Amino acid sequence: MNINSIKIGVLGIGYVGLPLSLSFAKKYELVAYDSNQTRIEELKKNIDSNLEFSKKKFIKIKKNIVFTNKKNDLKNCNIYIITVPTPINRNKKPDLKFLKIANNIVGKFLNKNDIVVYESTVYPGLTEEFCIPYLEKYSKLKCKINNNLQKKK
Repeated sequence: MNINSIKIGVLGIGYVGLPLSLSFAKKYELVAYDSNQTRIEELKKNIDSNLEFSKKKFIKIKKNIVFTNKKNDLKNCNIYIITVPTPINRNKKPDLKFLKIANNIVGKFLNKNDIVVYESTVYPGLTEEFCIPYLEKYSKLKCKINNNLQKKK
């Protein structure tokens, strides 16, 4: 992947996704996707209802970032960062509905050599057992897991 062709898509523009998006948008084109239309409209007006960022912060990076609730705006991205919440249900089990939705969206646009990063709280094995099957189903691609992070002997 050529560094000049990087286009990042961040799914879930909350407490994790917004600061991540603002940081990456300093250097790269970025699509900040959230299904909450009210949230997106506020962000387009440089308003952060979480009160973490000032209008000044938004204006500095405005040219590189697109705030959207339209899934199709993600289709030209080649790096996807999923930052959706994973709350627990009343039985203290993770509610994976937001991850499922995000994987379905990304899977429809995923191309060979694209990168998917999970910045959501997940339990060990969830990526391989839950997320990858959705990506493979919707993309018709086979996942290559990067095992370079294993401990060296």
